[in-house]
Amino acid sequence: MGPWHLLTILKLSVCCQSLFASAWSVNNFLMTGPKAFLTYASSVQAGAQSGMKECKHQFAWDRWNCPESALQLSTHKGLRSATKETSFVHAISAAGVMYTLTKNCSMGDFDNCGCDDSRIGQMGGRGWVWGGCSDNVAFGEKISKQFVDALENGHDSRAAVNLHNNEAGRLAIKATMRKACKCHGVSGSCSIQTCWMQLSDFREVGNYLKIKHKQAKKLEMDKKRMRAGNSADNRGAIAYAFGSIARTELIYLEDSPDYCTKNQSLGLHGTEGRECLQGDKTVPPWERRSCRRLCHECGLRVEEKRTVVVSSCNCKFHWCCTVKCERCAQVVTKHYCAGSGRGRKQQSKTKRRHRVRQQ
Repeated sequence: MGPWHLLTILKLSVCCQSLFASAWSVNNFLMTGPKAFLTYASSVQAGAQSGMKECKHQFAWDRWNCPESALQLSTHKGLRSATKETSFVHAISAAGVMYTLTKNCSMGDFDNCGCDDSRIGQMGGRGWVWGGCSDNVAFGEKISKQFVDALENGHDSRAAVNLHNNEAGRLAIKATMRKACKCHGVSGSCSIQTCWMQLSDFREVGNYLKIKHKQAKKLEMDKKRMRAGNSADNRGAIAYAFGSIARTELIYLEDSPDYCTKNQSLGLHGTEGRECLQGDKTVPPWERRSCRRLCHECGLRVEEKRTVVVSSCNCKFHWCCTVKCERCAQVVTKHYCAGSGRGRKQQSKTKRRHRVRQQ
């Protein structure tokens, strides 16, 4: 399979944004891409979308809160960087594609894929045997790798890091799988169980990779051994740097920028205008401290806004067969990061001093 781009597949649907930027057109891909792989195009597209959706959820209350799609990063310099955040984007996107392909395989959407029956009939432990229909993660991994990893056609450190993080995302799918069992025996005695492996909820994959993001390791390259181009020396230096890194770990090359402030060249929006949570004791501590993290620690103040939300309420079932609801209005208080106003005050003081000196 040639190095054709994942983005081109994602552009098959107008309603979706690409996973990575590409200059190819849909027609070019349809003419040059293997027709067999068009079968998986919609699954790849949906998987990439689910990955970015999960990214938004995981970083909802962080200063960097993940873009709507990786296209927002790639149109600037985002995915050309190799920070902790882009390592997560690569991992969760690769995981999303593998997860969706595996799920669709189990649902019978592909003619050439079925259950993983490699261990059926084998004893798995005391009182249970392998059976049932295990999710075929080997299939999802293989196709995901062929689609996603085809984007990296270089041999430099950045490409190596991206490929490593793609692999870490796919391994996260395997690490979060769970065993499901069904009892067999006389009168429900459960004397023996048949068990199979199935995908966990994708949220668990996101939680797993968020922990990996917090523990991500910076890859220190030996610059003395690095030369221009894709030389053997470069590949040797990269292999040496990767020697002590586990395949399941996320890695990065560059320190993260300041996500508090807006930076158009990097595609960063800053935290001004972001919603935060304050005073709600029902949410986890990390979310409860979001106003301090997003606003105060970024030199911003918290602005309170009240809005009226109208929703259905007092719904009643009427025979037969309708549900009638009333419309209720509720005042909801939300909090947002707003400019501190210090800049305007400082400008006023400077102008007043300037006028005094003139007098």
